Amino acid sequence: MDKVRIGVIGVCGRGTIANEWKESSRAEVVAGADVKEKNLADFKERFGESTFTTLDYRELVERKDIDAVLVASPDFMHEEHAIAALQAGKHVYLEKPMSITIENCDNIMRAEKESGKKLMVGFNMRCMNIYRTMKEIVDSGAIGQIKAAWVRHFVWSGSHWYFHDWHATKKNCTSLLLQKGSHDIDIVHWICGSYTKRVTAFGNMDFFGGNKPNDLNCRECDEAKTCLAETPHFEHLIQCAKREEVDIEDNNFMLMQLESGVKAAYLECHFTPDDERNYVFIGTEGSIESSERKNKVWMKTRRTNDFRELSNRTYKIKKSEGTHAGADPIITDAFLDYIIDGKQPIASPLDGRMSVAAGCCAAQSMRNGGIPVDVPPVDLG
Repeated sequence: MDKVRIGVIGVCGRGTIANEWKESSRAEVVAGADVKEKNLADFKERFGESTFTTLDYRELVERKDIDAVLVASPDFMHEEHAIAALQAGKHVYLEKPMSITIENCDNIMRAEKESGKKLMVGFNMRCMNIYRTMKEIVDSGAIGQIKAAWVRHFVWSGSHWYFHDWHATKKNCTSLLLQKGSHDIDIVHWICGSYTKRVTAFGNMDFFGGNKPNDLNCRECDEAKTCLAETPHFEHLIQCAKREEVDIEDNNFMLMQLESGVKAAYLECHFTPDDERNYVFIGTEGSIESSERKNKVWMKTRRTNDFRELSNRTYKIKKSEGTHAGADPIITDAFLDYIIDGKQPIASPLDGRMSVAAGCCAAQSMRNGGIPVDVPPVDLG
């Protein structure tokens, strides 16, 4: 196969990553499915009026002129859409998180195995220069063997992204430890080279949610100018963040025991005044720490009885062109490498499943007084 013909389910939002294939000589976006006519109109504007569009994704996956499907629909639809595409004989690029339950993920993995097609999970943070730099440092042995990891994720005024739309309910995404945290959990797994086997977690609704009507629109609310949840920046994020149906925790903390013995901690807060994500990995011979805001990584050394102990280092991360700090062009190209050339995927279905599993088990622990929960093994029936 020299050129992959791609259909997109969920054409706006994260589905716009398909734009990366517009200029590719190895891919052609030929179809799109969405539940909104205006999204399909935007899709046609981007890919041409002759591009096939439909309000029923089943019409898309049944087409013979499609080799692969990008699933970028809301998380709670991932299982249905990914399995339908695989069963129709299509390769699948599945946006993170893989799904919203462990069972859903196992179902998707089973469908992949039975279909014989290729499935890649869209963990684009693995393609960001800052985390590839950290991975290279760890793999080089510069800080010895990792024994501890810590992640702090502050989501400034998180209502802009997660509480003004469908993300704010458990039924739609289980937990933000899963939805938002799936990236961070995966990076911990990837850099440490080990999956989570046991978790404990604590969290609450400390800021968002309330007694406002579920159909209240921020643009029409009399309190919009004084609301502590703030008015969102984007036109599609307009639901009141203080509405009654909001039931998902906005302040979370989880501890992870990895299979390798590494202990990891993850803090996620959605009402901070600043936006920052930083990682710390502590090894037997040193540590590394990152800051996305400053685009830097710091390595500190301890006594090693060799030249490494003579200095600490600061890495100034180079910027790359493209969205998500240049990660999106890399990961979309990697999907083509996987299909056409058989190169190993950026993230495997198991990577996606284990990230979801850790988040789901953390949600279970958090809602049951912080009891430890063991991550169950994969069940492919």
